[in-house]
Amino acid sequence: MPQTIAVLDFGSQYTQVIARRIRECQVYSKIYHYTTKPEQLQADGVVGIILSGGPSSVFSKKAPIPDRGIFELGVPVLGICYGIQLFGHLLGGKAAKSDHREYGHGTLTIKKPGRLFAGLPKKLRVWNSHGDKVIELPPGFKAIGTTENSPFAAIEDIKRNFYGIQFHPEVFHSEHGVDVIRNFLVGVCGAKQEWTTKDFIAHAVKEIRAKVGKSRVILGLSGGVDSSVAAALIHKAIGKQLTCVFVDNGLLRKGEREAVIDLYQKHFHIDLRVADSGKLFLKKLKGVSDPEQKRKIIGRTFVEVFEKSLKSIGKAEFLAQGTLYPDVIESVAIGNNPAALIKSHHNVGGLPERMKLKLLEPLRELFKDEVRQVGSALGLPREVVWRQPFPGPGLGVRVLGAISADQLEILRNADAILQEEMMESGWYWKVWQSFCVFLPVKSVGVVGDERNYSYVIAVRVVESIDAMTADWTRLPYDLLQKISSRITNEVRGVSRVVLDISSKPPATIEWE
Repeated sequence: MPQTIAVLDFGSQYTQVIARRIRECQVYSKIYHYTTKPEQLQADGVVGIILSGGPSSVFSKKAPIPDRGIFELGVPVLGICYGIQLFGHLLGGKAAKSDHREYGHGTLTIKKPGRLFAGLPKKLRVWNSHGDKVIELPPGFKAIGTTENSPFAAIEDIKRNFYGIQFHPEVFHSEHGVDVIRNFLVGVCGAKQEWTTKDFIAHAVKEIRAKVGKSRVILGLSGGVDSSVAAALIHKAIGKQLTCVFVDNGLLRKGEREAVIDLYQKHFHIDLRVADSGKLFLKKLKGVSDPEQKRKIIGRTFVEVFEKSLKSIGKAEFLAQGTLYPDVIESVAIGNNPAALIKSHHNVGGLPERMKLKLLEPLRELFKDEVRQVGSALGLPREVVWRQPFPGPGLGVRVLGAISADQLEILRNADAILQEEMMESGWYWKVWQSFCVFLPVKSVGVVGDERNYSYVIAVRVVESIDAMTADWTRLPYDLLQKISSRITNEVRGVSRVVLDISSKPPATIEWE
């Protein structure tokens, strides 16, 4: 394992962003709960510590306070926002509530570049988000940067290699923010930039082989980014010992089943078993219109089909999943901070406990962007690696209300046209998601000389970074016209196409 930079999480909405920026600098980062003992950090080979920001005030009775022993480990420490206030509060200085809360852009004037600001301009536009500030420096510290409202916006203790900054270098709004982080990692901590895709793959392959031995591994392949990369990586490690199960639930996009078979079975020569279960899913979904009920039925049926498929495969000891690092970070659930809630992982809900299989999660150290890099390095096509998010229940939550085979076919054909035009125009790669929704209402149209009373298709195209917020994409009018014209002319059963121009919030990205 490469050298580790520990990010102590104090509930900041940017904690994962800090960890990602560190990895962008090719240095391995790991997020820890703020109460983590110094002995644990030392055992993990931590060469530097970053104290994240957070929503709390150091004056609060329930303020998250770390073990003071972290300051005695002899490794460099960088305090960001709440972190710099901890320096003032815990190391003999003084923090106080600011008369003017700094939120948004500000100007950092660098008084002394030192190692933290080496090679950077004397003035930086930075992003602030704080209500407290340091008003008296702890012994050993000196001010190296100021903002409009804070004479101690950046501080350093050269002897102990402690640095504090009031702004957030990890967000895109801060100029040269990544350079500040890199200066801390390489210039201060002396960390080696050895966290690369090539090194990760070599390490993961070695680890998979050691863990699995000669055992059989089963993986539920959805065709999405995570399960696809997990399948390619595990197959590189153990070859024929991997068997993938692809459940065709009848709720897939047009040509999806054929594309999965062609790529994984014919190209990668993976042992792929296809469970043709569309009729079973539709039978169980008949007459069900409640979105949550539909999701539960689809989830339960998937487990049922998956388990049945395994009986024909034979004995296996491992169940592989495309679990990512954000799915397994337990340190982020601090207080009631809504930004810190753990995202529940539901690739194959409930299977490990019921089937008594050992879990194999080769991607659990990676963020999404790193998974895409690994996928590209393993030879997966761009269409898979950069595929837009697709809901687990598939088109089941894009047909509003009760589902029928005819409605699914209408939606499938309309969505195929949308994807074709998005790909051809290049817009597919620029947006977060683009999809069609089937509306169970009919509208009057004209086909030839006859009135046509048919269904409505809604087109949803959004821009986002993490799906927490999203805005509707302003596609060119000519492209929208072509999409609408093709859908109404080529898809039987559609008389009208509407565009969803709702942002999240208040709307959600999916309709159900």
